[in-house]
Amino acid sequence: MQEFRAAGQLLPCGFLCLPRFSPSTPEMKILIADDHAVFRRGLKETIAEAFHRVTFGEAATAQETLECVQQQAWDMVVLDISMPGKSGLEILGELKRLRPRLPVLFLSVHPEEQFARRALKSGAAGYVTKESVPSELKEAVRRVLAGGHYVSAALAERLAVDLMTGSDLPIYELLSDREFEVLRMLGKGNTVKTIADELFLSVKTVSTYRARILKKTGLKNTAELIRYAVRTRLVD
Repeated sequence: MQEFRAAGQLLPCGFLCLPRFSPSTPEMKILIADDHAVFRRGLKETIAEAFHRVTFGEAATAQETLECVQQQAWDMVVLDISMPGKSGLEILGELKRLRPRLPVLFLSVHPEEQFARRALKSGAAGYVTKESVPSELKEAVRRVLAGGHYVSAALAERLAVDLMTGSDLPIYELLSDREFEVLRMLGKGNTVKTIADELFLSVKTVSTYRARILKKTGLKNTAELIRYAVRTRLVD
């Protein structure tokens, strides 16, 4: 069962006890999707410091995230890249099909130079790393809720330089989202059979993705793929 927190109360899914504020104060409804309960709690406390009226929903898995979005209307979703069941990028794609206008802010342990471009290209409204200071997270949430986008100043500068100089993108940016996910799983040492089971694909399909990854990256075998994924910090 999903749970919601409003005005310090933990409430069952579907029942929202709204705090008493001025009618002119807009109420924000934010869904926190992360598989670590302690982190979700800290995240809610940090965001609540920036808003006087906010209601939170929680989801610990990909399935719970999608169910929450189907069942409730949200002002935004804060989503982790690494979620049980599906990757954050896959969840993002499904969320956009369910609610095309729903803004999604990625909050991830993974460095932004590896994931932010792909996340933004896939429709995310912003990307923040879990190493960010609370003030940066609050600013990211404010911008996204206001209808804008957010990336760190450092990433914005790199993107600007890339545009001005015509710098080539990293090789992994040439991969599709599914190929990128398979590369990451191979980088963690998973076998083709394990990946097929986790992604609900056939072994033949995963092998095809592996072959495409090798062709696009110019690498020769799985061992080189693992070394590449580790060197470029695509795996934990």
